[in-house]
Amino acid sequence: MVYKNPEIVNQFADKNQSILLLTSHQFNWEWLLTSGCLYLPLGVDFVYQRQSSKTFDEFSLMGRTRFGAYPVERSQVAREAIKRKHVLRGIAIMADQFPGHHNTKKYWTDFLNQRTAFYLGLGQLASLTQYPAVFYGVKKIKRGYYEAEGFVVSHPPYEKESQQIVEDYIAATEKLLNNSPQAGFGRITDGRQEKSLIS
Repeated sequence: MVYKNPEIVNQFADKNQSILLLTSHQFNWEWLLTSGCLYLPLGVDFVYQRQSSKTFDEFSLMGRTRFGAYPVERSQVAREAIKRKHVLRGIAIMADQFPGHHNTKKYWTDFLNQRTAFYLGLGQLASLTQYPAVFYGVKKIKRGYYEAEGFVVSHPPYEKESQQIVEDYIAATEKLLNNSPQAGFGRITDGRQEKSLIS
């Protein structure tokens, strides 16, 4: 797993600016997180949901933190964001696939031609931190070889009640998933190559 364009993150790290690192459930998120700890010029905090099995929870955290990633339980995101605001880091979040519970606030929108619920916490975190957001997609080069390529998807300031960053994330995720992973970020349509997701 190689981070293809590190300058996207370097521009913020050089200014001592923390960021939000966004991605979706595409390919192996564990590889993206682990390699990010080695490639990126800042620390990586990741938001996770505690598992019901204590053994499995400890096992998954061991693998995710072995290269220095810092775990943040979903219920503690706001508290940890304030507590660690002095630390240069990227807060890694996958905010898709969030059915939640019946009393959990959700952001409903059309996604892949159906009504879908997304995690509202992303908008709240953006409003709290006022960090720029970088979205990463993964491209398969060949068996066992992958590239992560990023682009800036949202900039502060973020209004308190606005969910614009959630909409930006949804649009980037949908475009990524509509493209063939084998073909990369572009695909052939009517004999023409579509514009790259990140160009």
